[in-house]
Amino acid sequence: MYLGQVIAVTSGKGGTGKTTTVAAVSSCLAALGYKTLCIDFDSGLKNLDLALCMTDFTVADFTDVADGRLSLLEACHESPQLQNLFFLAAPTFSGYEEPDAESIGPMIDSIRSEFDYCLIDSPAGIGPGFRLANAYADMSIIVTNGELPAIRDAQRAADEVRKMGVGDIRLLVNRVKPENFKRIRTTIDDVIDTVGARLIGAVQEDESVFQSLHENILLILYNRRSAAYNFLDVARRVTGEDVPLRLRRK
Repeated sequence: MYLGQVIAVTSGKGGTGKTTTVAAVSSCLAALGYKTLCIDFDSGLKNLDLALCMTDFTVADFTDVADGRLSLLEACHESPQLQNLFFLAAPTFSGYEEPDAESIGPMIDSIRSEFDYCLIDSPAGIGPGFRLANAYADMSIIVTNGELPAIRDAQRAADEVRKMGVGDIRLLVNRVKPENFKRIRTTIDDVIDTVGARLIGAVQEDESVFQSLHENILLILYNRRSAAYNFLDVARRVTGEDVPLRLRRK
């Protein structure tokens, strides 16, 4: 029996666009016809519901499933904007006891049997939430940008994921501004070498990301150029397609 893939999306540093990446890549997978679940693991600081335009669909959260109060399909909700896209929220409160990897195992098993892909929005940093998000991951996507602190923290995050035994570690360079790379005399290849992970995509800086969020429209439905097109390429690579790197589309 085919089992769905679990993908953790993480970063060493906050502000790199990790949550935007989860929402955008998941939306693209859904648009390609794959049944896709997004889970927010950033308890107490959740924002994935905003990025998915599903703030009104967050009554239940993943602890309801992990603790057995609700089944997986009872707790998650399908996007009103896009078929095949589902969401499972993080708890709205902080200070609860973080579940351990063993306690979420049955939930992950259910996810694999119900969905083609599950993308987990991990908290930034390398704390308990980071380890929980990567505990069952088939792939871990490390999101960074061209700033030196973000690159250094991405390297540390990649090292930690590798120690956890995740076999497929990828790098996504987000909010790319070619002029900034030129100014500091570095390239995306330099970032790849520093982080030590295989590139899965480069996403250019695009004001449509900001605009779509504040107009409450999924990015792939708002504008299929620039960043949305880059995220679509990432989604296609996740499915195994060989897609060349392209930063611009006229």
